[in-house]
Amino acid sequence: MPVYAVQRRLPGITMDNLANAQKAAIDTSNKIAAEGTPVKYIRSNFYPGDSRCTCLFEADCAETVEKVNKEASLPFDKVEEVMDLNP
Repeated sequence: MPVYAVQRRLPGITMDNLANAQKAAIDTSNKIAAEGTPVKYIRSNFYPGDSRCTCLFEADCAETVEKVNKEASLPFDKVEEVMDLNP
């Protein structure tokens, strides 16, 4: 299944709010998957120097990943397919 990166900026976010955002991404992915649309949250990276966040998802298409983030009320700038290079 393709992997998609969600890029977002979260200026001023606290660690508690960041953890809640991650939980919302996970929970919403699980809900949508349980409804029959294949999607899986993989992980997130937060760059504190400039408040950027990248979240990785497996899904059939970018539209599914956008749906997850919209339903979770998570702002995002861009969703694009990426190659997740794990050893």
